[in-house]
Amino acid sequence: MSDLTYGKQTNRNNLMDPNMSGDELVFFVNGKKIIEKHPDPEMTLLTYLRRKLGLTGSKLGCAEGGCGACTVMLSKYQPHLRRVLHHSVNGCLAPLCSLHHCAVTTVEGIGSVAGKLHPVQERIAKSHGSQCGFCTPGIVMSMYALLRNNPTPCMADIEEAFQGNLCRCTGYRPILEGYKTFTKERRCCGGKGKENGCCMTNGDKTNMYTDEHAYRTSVLPAPLYDPADFQPLDPTQEIIFPPELMSLGKGQSSPQLRFRGERVLWLQPASLEQLLDLKTQYPNAKMVVGNTEVGIEMKFKNLLYPVILAPAYIPELNTVQHTDEGIVFGASCSLTLLGDVLKAAVGELPPHQTEVFAAVLEQLRWFAGLQIRNVAAIGGNIMTASPISDLNPVFMAAGCKLTLMSKGGERVVVMDEKFFPGYRRTILTPEEVLLCVLIPYTKKGQYFAAYKQSPRREDDISIVTSGMSVTFAEGSSVVKHLALSYGGMAATTVLAKNTASRLLGKQWKEELLQDACSSLAEEMTLHPSAPGGMVTYRRTLTLSLFYKFYLTVQQKLASEGVYKDVVRADYISATEIYHHKSPSSVQIFQAVPDGQKEEDVVGRPMMHLSAMKQATGEAVYCDDIPLYENELYLCLITSTKAHAHILSIDTSEAESMPGVVSCVFAKDIPGSNMTGPAVYDETVLADDMVTCVGHIIGAVVADTQAHAQRAAKAVRITYQELQPVIITIQDAITHQSFFQPVRTIQRGDLDQGFTQADHILEGEMHMGGQEHFYLETNVTVAVPKGEDGEMELFVSTQSATKTQSLVAKALGVPASRVVVRVKRMGGGFGGKESRSTTLSTVVAVAAYRLKRPVRCMLDRDEDMLVTGGRHPFYGRYKVGFMKSGKVVALEVTYYNNAGNSMDLSLSIMERALFHMENSYSIANIRGRGYMCKTHLPSNTAFRGFGGPQGMLIAESWMSDMALSLGLPAEQVRRLNMYSQGERTPYSQILEHITLDRCWDECLEISQVNQRRAGIEQYNRKHRWTKRGLAVVPTKFGISYTALFLNQAGALVHIYTDGSVLLTHGGTEMGQGLHTKMVQVASRTLGIPGSKIHITETSTNTVPNTSPTAASASSDLNGAAVHNACEILLHRLEPYKTKNPNGCWEDWVRAAYFDRVSLSANGFYKTPDLGYDFETNTGRPFNYFTYGVACSEVEIDCLTGSHKNIHTSIVMDVGNSLNPALDIGQVEGGFMQGVGLYTLEELKYSPQGYLFTRGPGMYKIPAFGDIPTDLTVSLLRDAPNDKAIFSSKAVGEPPLFLAASVFFAIKDAITAARKESGLSGPFRLDSPATPERIRNTCEDRFTKLCPPAEPGTFTPWAVVV
Repeated sequence: MSDLTYGKQTNRNNLMDPNMSGDELVFFVNGKKIIEKHPDPEMTLLTYLRRKLGLTGSKLGCAEGGCGACTVMLSKYQPHLRRVLHHSVNGCLAPLCSLHHCAVTTVEGIGSVAGKLHPVQERIAKSHGSQCGFCTPGIVMSMYALLRNNPTPCMADIEEAFQGNLCRCTGYRPILEGYKTFTKERRCCGGKGKENGCCMTNGDKTNMYTDEHAYRTSVLPAPLYDPADFQPLDPTQEIIFPPELMSLGKGQSSPQLRFRGERVLWLQPASLEQLLDLKTQYPNAKMVVGNTEVGIEMKFKNLLYPVILAPAYIPELNTVQHTDEGIVFGASCSLTLLGDVLKAAVGELPPHQTEVFAAVLEQLRWFAGLQIRNVAAIGGNIMTASPISDLNPVFMAAGCKLTLMSKGGERVVVMDEKFFPGYRRTILTPEEVLLCVLIPYTKKGQYFAAYKQSPRREDDISIVTSGMSVTFAEGSSVVKHLALSYGGMAATTVLAKNTASRLLGKQWKEELLQDACSSLAEEMTLHPSAPGGMVTYRRTLTLSLFYKFYLTVQQKLASEGVYKDVVRADYISATEIYHHKSPSSVQIFQAVPDGQKEEDVVGRPMMHLSAMKQATGEAVYCDDIPLYENELYLCLITSTKAHAHILSIDTSEAESMPGVVSCVFAKDIPGSNMTGPAVYDETVLADDMVTCVGHIIGAVVADTQAHAQRAAKAVRITYQELQPVIITIQDAITHQSFFQPVRTIQRGDLDQGFTQADHILEGEMHMGGQEHFYLETNVTVAVPKGEDGEMELFVSTQSATKTQSLVAKALGVPASRVVVRVKRMGGGFGGKESRSTTLSTVVAVAAYRLKRPVRCMLDRDEDMLVTGGRHPFYGRYKVGFMKSGKVVALEVTYYNNAGNSMDLSLSIMERALFHMENSYSIANIRGRGYMCKTHLPSNTAFRGFGGPQGMLIAESWMSDMALSLGLPAEQVRRLNMYSQGERTPYSQILEHITLDRCWDECLEISQVNQRRAGIEQYNRKHRWTKRGLAVVPTKFGISYTALFLNQAGALVHIYTDGSVLLTHGGTEMGQGLHTKMVQVASRTLGIPGSKIHITETSTNTVPNTSPTAASASSDLNGAAVHNACEILLHRLEPYKTKNPNGCWEDWVRAAYFDRVSLSANGFYKTPDLGYDFETNTGRPFNYFTYGVACSEVEIDCLTGSHKNIHTSIVMDVGNSLNPALDIGQVEGGFMQGVGLYTLEELKYSPQGYLFTRGPGMYKIPAFGDIPTDLTVSLLRDAPNDKAIFSSKAVGEPPLFLAASVFFAIKDAITAARKESGLSGPFRLDSPATPERIRNTCEDRFTKLCPPAEPGTFTPWAVVV
């Protein structure tokens, strides 16, 4: 039995003994054997890897299996298959105790920078697929697991492998492209020539750059990276599966195991008999296979299951049997295995037998991510009894048979409406287990389909799911049996029994459709306050999905000759199953000028300096810093009420819990409790009153994270609730709850403008907020130094100086005693500009008080709750225009939802007003902005900083105007666009304007006229799918609107060996700022970048820094670095003159021996800035970044889903410092905008409770959301004399270009409404979710489901 022992190996009787001690857990990690003597059933694999083994490459992004940052590969020998299976799994959900006899491979196990990178790591780095790098290890491991199973995948395999991975920075394109080189479609030969021609010569449309008129003339090979540099994949060199585990797996059946933790007992029976015995002894025990549901319940619902039974390896629960009736699956079979078996059956059996199998496969395509499907069991899916289950409606409509077993025997039940007697309940008795599931064959004359509608196609929980089955009398279209099952329409999966019985004996014709729809509208009702909201949409979906089924069956009947009428050709697209086309892309940018020295890297597509480290998991983020000897962990105590007095706080239970050291409240703050980034209108810890759900009241400090979190939940707070509770912008308007001042910008004579206008149009629009969803949540490690009140903080923040000053204020010490250090962030996007200090100050206070290091990394749900996001905006507008479409007058009023404090809301409102006209010249204009004071967590900076909100409302009136005039929107936009020398509403003259060039190039590369003609033809031929197109420009002002922030410092040391240490005021959050600064220093000093190193950003090297924000960091810090390097060059000049043939090291040594300082401070402030709102004079911006995007989309008029078909972007970024980084910023910003305008929706209850607190409920774009065809072109020959080396800012401007997708959707909806006889302007709020799209495409089905009258009910969620 080898040397593996199981402690006191339990026999069956011992397993039943509650007093027995536990076994040892044996598994392997990266080829190394681990024997864990006291495994905790509550500990996840990820926590064990990071905290016990120090393997910090795998990251915690969400703790619910929704982001993939924690992906590792799990390998286990399968005796029944006689081979080792490799699976990608979520480390954050995998219970440590489930890993007995498994081998775990993490990102550290496959390659390292010092040793050798694995090709999977190398390719994501070199193809620029890693920006902040926090998601990179998970993506690397998803790809690695795929290649271990299939060394030559196709693109579809790669896309499936990434369904469970999210990235917030890159926009996904470079990741897919880098990994495309592994596929059969594109195995790169490195220019050696292969059959079918070579990708470098045959015009493969990936990664190209071209000359001035690229899209008209020749296409040259890609210089963003060269695939010939990639090392080949050699499957024979992979880590072997531990032979010890192999022999164990072959030699014996799965052992019976028992693990006892602090609160939970884990029992793993070895046989069915044992399982049934245990279920009798512990009838309330939870059964866990993949832990994809129970793990989430225990973490997020605070549920505790003292006994867990793990039946994953019981043979009877893992068998697959083919019978005469169908295929029987053991309840522990994974969803991946279910899919593989059904796929094989569909391939082998006649189609009429496999309709249910095909329907299950269709649901599995969109069921969670691959990491979840690899471990989630079919039985767990059924027994969870979720009302929005993807599979249960299919099983119910198919009449699947379930075999239930207990000590008393077995029984077989059909899954019907009686199987789920109530919310998350089944008819099983506590002693029973689900043994297996029979999925039946379909018969001749039976047709089956399944549907799922969710906000995002990939890895999303459903809104409504359905399984539908109809059987016809032989050779006819008369209904003999009908089953319509729905999820998402009640507290359980339900059957529409009344409708089904009404339709029996009827012919499958129009009359039946009308009966079915009116009957379903009556039967499938929802209370207007139903949990989940979207009531009108969900009711309409029941009809729309049935209609799709009706058309699908009609088509099949027609093809079999049973149905005599012709099915309308323009209806067929409603029956088509979605097939994802692999995306293709082009990148166009200007090559460096001829004659530029090879070592001069400015303008070259240089790889992100940390990309390799990020791909191997060696890049150190804040929470990766090893634990200090006596470190403690902090967990926040937050308010559950939106507006209330705190009456009492009871910590007695919490303080008596294991590991708890202390609780911290406002009274413990040694300095000031007042805080805030601009005005001190917030508290570090709530003292007497709370003003939002999530308001930080205090904290628990304990020895571990688990202990701190458990204790925080045990703190009891009593409140006296206060009125009014102001949640929405409309509430604030009603109660006149505004922060001061109200800002106004006015130019021209508004009255005269409206008098002159031929037409006046009024409208309004609401735009939702957005969660930053940086993959690394807020984190701080505070280390007291033990003397003079000194403290060192390691923080994930964009604002090192602000963190320093606010921590010093809270501690009551001078700022000089506090050092803040920032190595890198796993994403920021503005969310760590001011709100990160809410955590840092609390952690610092706890560390100061306890005189021990304290750490806190917020869980995703905590981070989303307490930190705020992008400001929701509501805009009202009145626009006056001529018949030609020329705008002559505009009055616009903005309201933003600021939340419970000012934060940066005033600057954000100012930027919205500065962008209220977007790119259009308007002679008479007035904009006014109100900041709404509400009982929500304070909203804050987010990429674009008010610009995307202000400009979206501008494009809304522009689109309404074109609709009302019946003119093409592109024509009206072009007519109103700014030209050189015109004045903005804030009196700034536009110089070097490139809008027209961007516009013309965008129209040319996207072939707008042909595209528009194609769309019109498509829309004539398709009733239920429509296409739309929009071209949208942007003009984004570059500078902080607060004048004093437009400054930067740098510090450069040259050491005597010639190496250079560089630091500056900017922080690295994935945007490549450090990489660009090294490029700037390299060119200025004339030395290779390899000699220059940046270690971190810290307040003790460069003081008084501005936050890394406003897209201005390369401009400001680049100029400061340039200044410092110039000073040093000046000092070295005499030694270069003296020794012209010497090298850099010679000159440096000569200067040192001559006692010349080799250290210099650089400084820069932007000249000629300053604006006065009172007089509307001055110059708020240093210059503008311009861009234009054209997007084409297709919407499904019946479900509201859409797909992004094409986007072309032309961006003026001056002379790019680094085209690879800049294109990465353009694509990443654009995809973040796609999320903002089409997907991401924050849902709050009327009491201010946030429902969307993780990736399960809050959907950011996934791999499948990128446009199928994406072209990004950086405008050529457009130098900018206002910034370092003629470059331009690039971080924020591209985000708004995603509005082209929003208005393309609106264009498609216009075509759909035309079919129903509707024309003219209509309101479409942002984001354009499937719900909004479907409800706006009015038709016969929406008429049957009218919304309830507002005011007659309390909605589940409100629009804030």
